[in-house]
Amino acid sequence: MTKSHIPYTKPSVTQLEIDYVIDAITNGWGAQCYEYIHKFEKAFSEHLDVEYSIATSSATGALHMGLAGLGIGLGDEVIMADTNWIASAAPIIHLGATPIFVDVLEQSWCIDPDKVEQSITSKTKAILAVHLYGNLCEMDRLLEIGRTYGIPVIEDAAEAIGSLYHGKRAGSMGEFGVFSFHGTKTMTTGEGGMFVTRNKELYEKVLTLSNHGRARNCDKQFWPEVVGYKYKMSNLQAALGFGQIQRIDDLINRKREIFQIYYDGLRSVHGISLNQTAPNNVNGYWMPTVVFSHELSFNRQDLLSLFRRANVDARVFFWPLSSTPAFSIKLMEKNKHSYDLAMRAVNLPSYHEIKSNELELVISIIKEYVDSVSS
Repeated sequence: MTKSHIPYTKPSVTQLEIDYVIDAITNGWGAQCYEYIHKFEKAFSEHLDVEYSIATSSATGALHMGLAGLGIGLGDEVIMADTNWIASAAPIIHLGATPIFVDVLEQSWCIDPDKVEQSITSKTKAILAVHLYGNLCEMDRLLEIGRTYGIPVIEDAAEAIGSLYHGKRAGSMGEFGVFSFHGTKTMTTGEGGMFVTRNKELYEKVLTLSNHGRARNCDKQFWPEVVGYKYKMSNLQAALGFGQIQRIDDLINRKREIFQIYYDGLRSVHGISLNQTAPNNVNGYWMPTVVFSHELSFNRQDLLSLFRRANVDARVFFWPLSSTPAFSIKLMEKNKHSYDLAMRAVNLPSYHEIKSNELELVISIIKEYVDSVSS
Protein backbone atom coordinates (compact mmCIF):
# COMPACT_ATOMS: atom_id res chain seq x y z
CA MET A 1 0.00 0.00 0.00
CA THR A 2 1.34 3.46 -0.92
CA LYS A 3 2.09 5.64 2.08
CA SER A 4 0.22 8.93 2.18
CA HIS A 5 2.30 11.88 1.03
CA ILE A 6 3.35 14.47 3.63
CA PRO A 7 4.31 17.72 1.86
CA TYR A 8 6.55 20.17 3.67
CA THR A 9 3.97 22.89 3.16
CA LYS A 10 0.66 23.77 1.52
CA PRO A 11 -1.87 26.55 2.15
CA SER A 12 -4.95 26.42 4.34
CA VAL A 13 -7.96 27.77 2.43
CA THR A 14 -11.52 27.68 3.78
CA GLN A 15 -14.96 28.55 2.44
CA LEU A 16 -14.50 32.08 3.77
CA GLU A 17 -11.71 32.79 1.29
CA ILE A 18 -13.51 30.94 -1.51
CA ASP A 19 -16.61 33.09 -1.05
CA TYR A 20 -14.58 36.31 -1.20
CA VAL A 21 -12.79 35.15 -4.38
CA ILE A 22 -16.11 34.21 -6.02
CA ASP A 23 -17.45 37.65 -5.13
CA ALA A 24 -14.36 39.27 -6.65
CA ILE A 25 -14.75 37.17 -9.80
CA THR A 26 -18.45 38.02 -10.04
CA ASN A 27 -18.48 41.66 -9.03
CA GLY A 28 -14.92 42.95 -8.80
CA TRP A 29 -14.68 44.77 -12.11
CA GLY A 30 -15.04 48.35 -13.32
CA ALA A 31 -15.43 50.69 -10.37
CA GLN A 32 -14.97 47.73 -7.98
CA CYS A 33 -11.70 46.47 -9.48
CA TYR A 34 -9.64 47.64 -6.47
CA GLU A 35 -12.20 46.91 -3.74
CA TYR A 36 -10.52 43.86 -2.22
CA ILE A 37 -7.05 45.32 -2.68
CA HIS A 38 -8.00 48.29 -0.51
CA LYS A 39 -9.75 46.06 2.04
CA PHE A 40 -6.73 43.78 2.25
CA GLU A 41 -4.25 46.64 2.60
CA LYS A 42 -6.30 48.24 5.37
CA ALA A 43 -6.71 44.97 7.28
CA PHE A 44 -3.01 44.18 6.96
CA SER A 45 -2.02 47.63 8.22
CA GLU A 46 -4.27 47.12 11.23
CA HIS A 47 -2.78 43.70 11.94
CA LEU A 48 0.76 45.05 11.75
CA ASP A 49 -0.03 48.41 13.41
CA VAL A 50 1.53 50.45 10.61
CA GLU A 51 0.05 53.40 8.74
CA TYR A 52 0.63 52.35 5.14
CA SER A 53 0.46 49.11 3.16
CA ILE A 54 0.67 48.44 -0.59
CA ALA A 55 -0.35 45.02 -1.92
CA THR A 56 2.14 43.75 -4.49
CA SER A 57 2.68 40.83 -6.84
CA SER A 58 5.50 39.48 -4.63
CA ALA A 59 7.74 40.35 -1.70
CA THR A 60 10.54 40.66 -4.26
CA GLY A 61 8.60 43.36 -6.11
CA ALA A 62 7.83 45.14 -2.84
CA LEU A 63 11.52 45.13 -1.93
CA HIS A 64 12.51 46.34 -5.41
CA MET A 65 10.15 49.32 -5.21
CA GLY A 66 11.08 50.14 -1.62
CA LEU A 67 14.79 50.22 -2.45
CA ALA A 68 14.06 52.35 -5.51
CA GLY A 69 11.96 54.67 -3.36
CA LEU A 70 14.98 55.18 -1.11
CA GLY A 71 17.01 56.16 -4.17
CA ILE A 72 19.32 53.14 -4.12
CA GLY A 73 21.05 52.62 -7.43
CA LEU A 74 24.24 52.20 -9.41
CA GLY A 75 27.37 51.92 -7.26
CA ASP A 76 25.53 51.71 -3.92
CA GLU A 77 25.95 48.86 -1.43
CA VAL A 78 23.33 47.06 0.66
CA ILE A 79 24.52 44.88 3.53
CA MET A 80 22.62 41.61 3.99
CA ALA A 81 23.14 38.11 5.37
CA ASP A 82 24.82 35.49 3.19
CA THR A 83 22.28 32.91 4.39
CA ASN A 84 19.25 33.86 2.31
CA TRP A 85 17.15 33.06 -0.72
CA ILE A 86 18.11 35.02 -3.81
CA ALA A 87 14.77 36.90 -3.75
CA SER A 88 16.28 39.20 -1.10
CA ALA A 89 19.36 39.98 -3.18
CA ALA A 90 17.87 40.18 -6.69
CA PRO A 91 16.25 43.65 -6.35
CA ILE A 92 19.58 45.07 -5.18
CA ILE A 93 21.23 43.74 -8.36
CA HIS A 94 18.36 44.94 -10.58
CA LEU A 95 18.90 48.50 -9.33
CA GLY A 96 22.60 48.38 -10.15
CA ALA A 97 23.68 48.20 -6.52
CA THR A 98 25.83 45.53 -4.86
CA PRO A 99 24.77 43.15 -2.06
CA ILE A 100 27.47 42.83 0.60
CA PHE A 101 27.13 39.39 2.15
CA VAL A 102 27.98 39.06 5.84
CA ASP A 103 27.76 36.14 8.23
CA VAL A 104 24.82 35.13 10.40
CA LEU A 105 24.61 34.42 14.11
CA GLU A 106 24.87 30.71 14.84
CA GLN A 107 21.82 30.59 17.14
CA SER A 108 19.31 32.81 15.31
CA TRP A 109 20.57 32.18 11.72
CA CYS A 110 19.96 35.90 11.11
CA ILE A 111 22.40 38.68 10.20
CA ASP A 112 25.24 39.38 12.65
CA PRO A 113 25.12 43.06 13.72
CA ASP A 114 28.86 43.13 14.45
CA LYS A 115 29.59 41.97 10.89
CA VAL A 116 27.19 44.63 9.60
CA GLU A 117 29.01 47.43 11.38
CA GLN A 118 32.40 46.16 10.22
CA SER A 119 31.18 46.18 6.60
CA ILE A 120 29.90 49.77 6.42
CA THR A 121 31.61 51.96 3.83
CA SER A 122 30.89 55.29 2.18
CA LYS A 123 28.89 53.34 -0.41
CA THR A 124 26.56 51.66 2.12
CA LYS A 125 23.02 52.89 1.54
CA ALA A 126 20.92 50.31 3.43
CA ILE A 127 21.00 47.37 5.83
CA LEU A 128 18.65 44.52 4.93
CA ALA A 129 17.46 42.53 7.94
CA VAL A 130 15.89 39.24 6.83
CA HIS A 131 13.95 37.39 9.54
CA LEU A 132 14.85 33.87 8.45
CA TYR A 133 12.30 31.05 8.85
CA GLY A 134 10.41 33.18 11.41
CA ASN A 135 13.51 33.72 13.55
CA LEU A 136 14.18 37.37 14.36
CA CYS A 137 17.11 39.67 13.67
CA GLU A 138 18.53 41.72 16.56
CA MET A 139 16.54 44.79 15.59
CA ASP A 140 17.51 47.09 18.48
CA ARG A 141 21.19 46.73 17.63
CA LEU A 142 20.63 47.04 13.87
CA LEU A 143 18.47 50.14 14.29
CA GLU A 144 21.09 51.67 16.58
CA ILE A 145 23.76 51.04 13.93
CA GLY A 146 21.45 52.58 11.33
CA ARG A 147 20.96 55.72 13.42
CA THR A 148 24.68 56.02 14.17
CA TYR A 149 25.70 55.90 10.52
CA GLY A 150 22.59 57.46 8.98
CA ILE A 151 21.70 54.26 7.10
CA PRO A 152 18.10 52.97 6.76
CA VAL A 153 17.34 49.49 8.07
CA ILE A 154 14.91 47.50 5.94
CA GLU A 155 13.02 44.42 7.12
CA ASP A 156 12.46 41.46 4.84
CA ALA A 157 9.73 39.76 6.85
CA ALA A 158 8.66 37.48 3.98
CA GLU A 159 8.98 34.48 6.31
CA ALA A 160 8.09 36.14 9.59
CA ILE A 161 4.41 36.95 9.79
CA GLY A 162 3.45 36.15 13.36
CA SER A 163 6.90 36.89 14.80
CA LEU A 164 7.24 39.64 17.41
CA TYR A 165 10.36 41.45 18.57
CA HIS A 166 9.90 42.93 22.05
CA GLY A 167 6.17 43.26 21.37
CA LYS A 168 6.56 44.75 17.88
CA ARG A 169 5.56 42.78 14.83
CA ALA A 170 8.26 41.76 12.40
CA GLY A 171 8.24 44.11 9.44
CA SER A 172 6.95 47.11 11.40
CA MET A 173 10.22 48.46 12.81
CA GLY A 174 12.44 49.39 9.87
CA GLU A 175 12.23 52.18 7.29
CA PHE A 176 9.97 49.77 5.45
CA GLY A 177 9.11 46.09 5.56
CA VAL A 178 8.05 43.50 3.01
CA PHE A 179 6.02 40.30 3.28
CA SER A 180 5.43 37.29 1.05
CA PHE A 181 2.13 35.51 0.43
CA HIS A 182 3.57 32.76 -1.76
CA GLY A 183 1.72 29.44 -1.52
CA THR A 184 4.34 28.13 0.91
CA LYS A 185 3.83 30.91 3.46
CA THR A 186 1.76 30.98 6.66
CA MET A 187 -0.87 33.03 4.84
CA THR A 188 -1.20 33.11 1.07
CA THR A 189 -2.62 34.86 -1.95
CA GLY A 190 -1.07 32.21 -4.24
CA GLU A 191 1.65 34.61 -5.27
CA GLY A 192 1.82 38.07 -3.78
CA GLY A 193 3.38 40.35 -1.22
CA MET A 194 3.02 43.54 0.79
CA PHE A 195 5.06 46.71 1.23
CA VAL A 196 4.56 48.41 4.62
CA THR A 197 5.91 51.61 6.14
CA ARG A 198 5.22 54.41 8.61
CA ASN A 199 6.93 56.94 6.31
CA LYS A 200 4.27 58.85 4.35
CA GLU A 201 6.73 60.34 1.85
CA LEU A 202 8.21 56.92 1.06
CA TYR A 203 4.70 55.45 0.82
CA GLU A 204 3.70 58.01 -1.81
CA LYS A 205 6.89 57.35 -3.81
CA VAL A 206 6.36 53.59 -3.79
CA LEU A 207 2.65 53.93 -4.53
CA THR A 208 3.55 55.95 -7.62
CA LEU A 209 6.24 53.47 -8.65
CA SER A 210 3.77 50.59 -8.21
CA ASN A 211 1.39 52.04 -10.80
CA HIS A 212 3.68 52.66 -13.78
CA GLY A 213 4.80 55.97 -12.29
CA ARG A 214 1.33 57.50 -12.16
CA ALA A 215 0.73 59.58 -9.01
CA ARG A 216 -2.64 59.01 -7.40
CA ASN A 217 -3.42 62.75 -7.14
CA CYS A 218 -2.72 63.45 -10.81
CA ASP A 219 -5.85 64.62 -12.67
CA LYS A 220 -4.45 63.69 -16.10
CA GLN A 221 -5.32 60.23 -17.36
CA PHE A 222 -2.41 57.99 -18.41
CA TRP A 223 0.15 60.57 -17.22
CA PRO A 224 3.30 58.92 -15.77
CA GLU A 225 5.56 61.20 -13.73
CA VAL A 226 8.40 58.66 -13.67
CA VAL A 227 9.11 55.26 -15.20
CA GLY A 228 7.61 52.92 -12.65
CA TYR A 229 6.88 49.23 -12.29
CA LYS A 230 3.97 46.83 -12.61
CA TYR A 231 4.05 44.99 -9.31
CA LYS A 232 0.37 45.32 -8.43
CA MET A 233 -1.61 42.54 -6.80
CA SER A 234 -4.82 41.54 -8.56
CA ASN A 235 -8.21 42.05 -6.95
CA LEU A 236 -8.77 38.27 -7.07
CA GLN A 237 -5.59 37.59 -5.12
CA ALA A 238 -6.47 40.33 -2.64
CA ALA A 239 -9.87 38.70 -2.04
CA LEU A 240 -8.07 35.53 -1.00
CA GLY A 241 -5.70 37.59 1.16
CA PHE A 242 -8.58 39.46 2.79
CA GLY A 243 -10.02 36.13 3.93
CA GLN A 244 -6.63 34.88 5.09
CA ILE A 245 -5.91 37.98 7.19
CA GLN A 246 -9.21 37.46 8.99
CA ARG A 247 -7.94 33.99 9.94
CA ILE A 248 -4.42 35.16 10.74
CA ASP A 249 -4.49 34.34 14.46
CA ASP A 250 -5.53 30.76 13.71
CA LEU A 251 -2.89 30.40 10.98
CA ILE A 252 -0.11 31.73 13.22
CA ASN A 253 -1.19 29.77 16.30
CA ARG A 254 -1.26 26.54 14.33
CA LYS A 255 2.35 27.11 13.24
CA ARG A 256 3.30 27.50 16.89
CA GLU A 257 1.38 24.35 17.85
CA ILE A 258 3.19 22.34 15.19
CA PHE A 259 6.56 23.63 16.33
CA GLN A 260 5.74 22.77 19.94
CA ILE A 261 4.91 19.19 18.95
CA TYR A 262 8.26 18.90 17.20
CA TYR A 263 10.03 20.47 20.16
CA ASP A 264 8.38 18.19 22.71
CA GLY A 265 9.06 15.12 20.58
CA LEU A 266 12.71 15.94 19.95
CA ARG A 267 13.85 17.81 23.07
CA SER A 268 15.42 14.69 24.60
CA VAL A 269 17.32 13.75 21.43
CA HIS A 270 21.04 14.43 21.90
CA GLY A 271 22.87 16.36 19.21
CA ILE A 272 20.07 18.34 17.58
CA SER A 273 18.38 21.71 18.06
CA LEU A 274 15.39 23.54 16.61
CA ASN A 275 14.59 27.21 15.91
CA GLN A 276 15.67 29.20 18.96
CA THR A 277 13.87 32.30 20.21
CA ALA A 278 15.56 34.98 22.31
CA PRO A 279 13.87 36.32 25.47
CA ASN A 280 11.16 38.94 24.80
CA ASN A 281 10.65 37.59 21.26
CA VAL A 282 7.84 35.46 19.84
CA ASN A 283 8.54 33.26 16.82
CA GLY A 284 6.00 32.72 14.07
CA TYR A 285 7.80 29.44 13.22
CA TRP A 286 7.09 29.60 9.51
CA MET A 287 9.46 26.73 8.92
CA PRO A 288 10.46 24.46 11.84
CA THR A 289 14.08 23.56 11.23
CA VAL A 290 16.31 20.95 12.85
CA VAL A 291 20.07 21.56 13.10
CA PHE A 292 22.41 18.61 13.68
CA SER A 293 25.50 19.11 15.83
CA HIS A 294 29.07 18.48 14.78
CA GLU A 295 29.14 15.55 17.21
CA LEU A 296 27.00 13.53 14.82
CA SER A 297 28.21 11.98 11.57
CA PHE A 298 25.50 13.89 9.74
CA ASN A 299 24.90 13.53 6.02
CA ARG A 300 21.97 15.59 4.79
CA GLN A 301 21.31 13.49 1.69
CA ASP A 302 21.04 10.34 3.80
CA LEU A 303 18.37 11.96 5.98
CA LEU A 304 16.48 13.32 2.98
CA SER A 305 16.55 9.83 1.45
CA LEU A 306 14.98 8.43 4.60
CA PHE A 307 12.24 11.03 4.37
CA ARG A 308 11.63 10.28 0.69
CA ARG A 309 11.28 6.56 1.37
CA ALA A 310 8.58 7.41 3.91
CA ASN A 311 6.92 9.75 1.34
CA VAL A 312 7.76 12.79 3.46
CA ASP A 313 8.95 16.07 1.94
CA ALA A 314 11.67 18.11 3.64
CA ARG A 315 13.68 21.12 2.49
CA VAL A 316 17.36 21.92 2.54
CA PHE A 317 18.48 24.96 4.51
CA PHE A 318 19.32 27.99 2.35
CA TRP A 319 22.73 27.85 0.72
CA PRO A 320 25.04 30.84 1.27
CA LEU A 321 24.28 33.10 -1.68
CA SER A 322 27.98 33.75 -2.16
CA SER A 323 28.47 30.03 -2.92
CA THR A 324 25.91 29.88 -5.72
CA PRO A 325 26.66 30.30 -9.45
CA ALA A 326 24.72 33.58 -9.44
CA PHE A 327 27.50 35.16 -7.35
CA SER A 328 30.40 32.70 -6.89
CA ILE A 329 32.47 34.90 -4.63
CA LYS A 330 33.33 32.15 -2.14
CA LEU A 331 33.22 33.68 1.33
CA MET A 332 33.62 30.42 3.25
CA GLU A 333 36.40 31.69 5.52
CA LYS A 334 34.62 34.96 6.20
CA ASN A 335 31.04 33.69 6.63
CA LYS A 336 31.71 30.48 8.52
CA HIS A 337 28.28 30.09 10.13
CA SER A 338 26.46 30.59 6.82
CA TYR A 339 28.50 27.87 5.15
CA ASP A 340 28.37 25.53 8.14
CA LEU A 341 24.64 25.75 8.87
CA ALA A 342 23.70 25.05 5.27
CA MET A 343 25.10 21.53 5.54
CA ARG A 344 23.70 20.69 8.98
CA ALA A 345 20.06 21.81 8.82
CA VAL A 346 16.78 20.60 7.33
CA ASN A 347 13.33 22.24 7.21
CA LEU A 348 10.47 20.04 8.42
CA PRO A 349 6.84 19.69 7.21
CA SER A 350 4.57 22.22 8.94
CA TYR A 351 1.39 22.82 6.94
CA HIS A 352 -1.78 23.82 8.75
CA GLU A 353 -3.68 20.55 8.35
CA ILE A 354 -0.81 18.18 9.13
CA LYS A 355 -2.03 15.38 11.40
CA SER A 356 -0.59 14.27 14.73
CA ASN A 357 0.39 10.86 13.38
CA GLU A 358 2.20 12.54 10.46
CA LEU A 359 4.17 14.73 12.83
CA GLU A 360 5.01 11.65 14.89
CA LEU A 361 6.28 9.93 11.74
CA VAL A 362 8.64 12.84 11.02
CA ILE A 363 9.85 12.80 14.62
CA SER A 364 10.43 9.04 14.52
CA ILE A 365 12.49 9.31 11.32
CA ILE A 366 14.74 11.95 12.90
CA LYS A 367 15.18 9.83 16.02
CA GLU A 368 15.98 6.77 13.94
CA TYR A 369 18.52 8.72 11.93
CA VAL A 370 20.23 10.25 14.99
CA ASP A 371 20.53 6.79 16.55
CA SER A 372 22.22 5.55 13.38
CA VAL A 373 24.83 8.33 13.25
CA SER A 374 25.55 8.80 16.96
CA SER A 375 29.16 8.03 17.83
